[in-house]
Amino acid sequence: MTPDAVGVLIVDDQAPFRRAAKAVMAATPGFEVVGEAGSGEEAIALYDQLHPGLVLMDINLGSMNGIEATRRITTADPQATILLLSTYQAADLPRGAETCGAAGYINKEDFGPAVVVDLWAKRTNGAGQP
Repeated sequence: MTPDAVGVLIVDDQAPFRRAAKAVMAATPGFEVVGEAGSGEEAIALYDQLHPGLVLMDINLGSMNGIEATRRITTADPQATILLLSTYQAADLPRGAETCGAAGYINKEDFGPAVVVDLWAKRTNGAGQP
């Protein structure tokens, strides 16, 4: 990994979206994908192993959804920065999305380098330059 780059863990049960997210992150200066997970359980295990600076977490994952995986990660590491991604409109997010410890939400249609950089800057108060 490049020194000073923010390591990113991508969590989505759909391989095509994981590939698209990797492409977005490759086009986002200062961020580098360090891992991919296809389930909530795998996300928790990889987070513990890799300690990424940012997790992009899909909400709908199967047996353990992204909200529960986020809750477990942020309970174990309150400093974790997790952005939920899904196709829900913000007003229609499932129960628990606002209280699971996620730093923010991105609709998959809006997901791009500028949105990631903006949310990262807000999370770090401008101090965590990627």
